[in-house]
Amino acid sequence: MRNLSNKLSLGIFMILGFACSGDELPSVEPPRQSLEIGKAQLWLTSGDRSRLLNQEADLSITEPNESQLPTIIISTQEKMQEIEGFGAALTGSSAYLMNQRMNAAQRQQLIRELFDPEQGIGISYLRMTIGASDFSLSDYTYNDLAAGETDYSLERFSIAKDREDVVPIFKQILQAYPNISIMGSPWSPPAWMKTNGSLIGGRLKAEAYDVYSDYFVRYIKAFQEEQIPIKAITVQNEPLHFTAGYPCMEMTASEQQVFIRDHLGPKLMTENLNTQIILYDHNWDNTTYPISIMNDPQTKQFVAGSAYHGYAGQVGAMSLVHQAHPDKGLYFTEISGGEWATNFSDNLQWNMRNVFIGTTANWSKNVLMWNLALDQNFGPKNNGCQDCRGVVTINNESGAVTKNVEYYSIGHFAKFIRPGSYRIKSETQGDMNGINQVAFETPSGNKVLVIANDLSASKEIIVKEGAKQIQYSIPAKSVATLVWNL
Repeated sequence: MRNLSNKLSLGIFMILGFACSGDELPSVEPPRQSLEIGKAQLWLTSGDRSRLLNQEADLSITEPNESQLPTIIISTQEKMQEIEGFGAALTGSSAYLMNQRMNAAQRQQLIRELFDPEQGIGISYLRMTIGASDFSLSDYTYNDLAAGETDYSLERFSIAKDREDVVPIFKQILQAYPNISIMGSPWSPPAWMKTNGSLIGGRLKAEAYDVYSDYFVRYIKAFQEEQIPIKAITVQNEPLHFTAGYPCMEMTASEQQVFIRDHLGPKLMTENLNTQIILYDHNWDNTTYPISIMNDPQTKQFVAGSAYHGYAGQVGAMSLVHQAHPDKGLYFTEISGGEWATNFSDNLQWNMRNVFIGTTANWSKNVLMWNLALDQNFGPKNNGCQDCRGVVTINNESGAVTKNVEYYSIGHFAKFIRPGSYRIKSETQGDMNGINQVAFETPSGNKVLVIANDLSASKEIIVKEGAKQIQYSIPAKSVATLVWNL
């Protein structure tokens, strides 16, 4: 006790000594807290499905401070491609299910959940098939004739088949959400225009190039009359896949070039139609096809860009095409989920890495999944994919809807990144292994950052934009969309 008392006395004496000598005590400041200057909204989907595009608590935006954490640096000063929209294909099968297997209330609710950016995921771009595909109720085009017959004046052209389901559903969607962009893609011309006289396989006859251009014009005008505007067309779906059991056709790059340069391009111009022509429309594994067509200046003047599917090759191929023709757009027009891959978490990360973050980071102006809706039996099918999954599943008996991983994948983009947004520069510093990200600025000035964490543990990161920063720990196997306007 005496030793303790002596120590205390010594301590008091030292303090008094400092006071008496006029010296100041050494000061110890508390840790400096960064000043909060705003909030960022946060939406989260986790691989374990405990969060499904849930709005979480807002994140603090603070003044920047020194940190050793991995960092994403965003700059609104450097804008890349303009975004035209996100969505899927309203195939014949999708339209049939919505039109005939749901009651009016179910259909209205589904349209809201698909297309409303506030109450749903805000789909802003749809693809449609020009005639039948492998997801239609039957094989057909808009000018089907008996064997041996021809109709070069297109007197028997009719979209009557599409008036059964496709036209009514498009009209209902556009009535509520009129700014949806629509792209049309043919699987096959009418059989009488082809070398083999069949919707399956074959090539476009040389003497049918001009009438097939007229066919596209008639298609665009017929849907215009239904108040369904066609923003863009691709010339041929998957022109290098022509041995399927459903409508398809081979079209080489040189054939497509001649068709666009000498027929389709001039025809749309003569008719004063501003529908975009988009070429290729096939997998990432072939960049020569679109580049070779655009290398011809005469053809290039008619072309808005080129379109890609994700069934072969790597997403980085899109940047190679951009480097060759930076003045032309890139579009991602098809990928499907299916029973070959059923793990929600794995599919979520694959979709982000390759399709949504992957394609937009590689200059794509849109992102489209395949079927908007299929039933519980992966149909109706038309001799194509037997186990493809729709963005939603519609029970063909009850009309009940199941939202699949593709629904939430689209939602993390379409709901927040509206048409007219631009991708903006986003660089990383530090260990970003397992993290994928891409950033945008919307027409209203919102900054939107989508981050995917493919790691099995959470990851603490910093997001910096100018004199602002956000610190966030993104959970394992999850996708987060951050939105701020400051």
